[in-house]
Amino acid sequence: MHWHFYLTLFGLSTIKFMFAPFAGPEMKLNFFETYFSCISGAFAAAFVFYFSSEYFMLRARKKRLAALHRSITNGTPLKLKKSFTRFNKLIVRLKRRFGIYGIAFYAPLFLSVPVGSIVTAKFYGKEKRTFPLILLGICMNGAITTGLAYTLKELF
Repeated sequence: MHWHFYLTLFGLSTIKFMFAPFAGPEMKLNFFETYFSCISGAFAAAFVFYFSSEYFMLRARKKRLAALHRSITNGTPLKLKKSFTRFNKLIVRLKRRFGIYGIAFYAPLFLSVPVGSIVTAKFYGKEKRTFPLILLGICMNGAITTGLAYTLKELF
């Protein structure tokens, strides 16, 4: 068994799911070994970050409030961060254009599984179908990227 290869793909998929399957052919793993290693890593990261996203959002809010409180007590003006950054505008544009399906399927793929899961939970965390849609998107995108990795391996 190639447990160290499976664990490597698992770990890579928790961070950058889009590129992890491309290491599978180089490790001499077959399609299914690569696919299941990658989606299991992405599932684990999605579970952790989706269900702990409220903690991360509350923590960020507390930091902003503490900075505001410090500036008021010190009498120094608070330097506000831009709230409409390019990244924020892109996320809102994607939300409006593609809705829950687009965000749940593609945010974990293109952003990263942790960031994509948190963003999806922020917008659609109250809906029961959100987390299953993330998992479905991971399965579909995993099949596509793993298939692409093995197709490119055959071509080159």
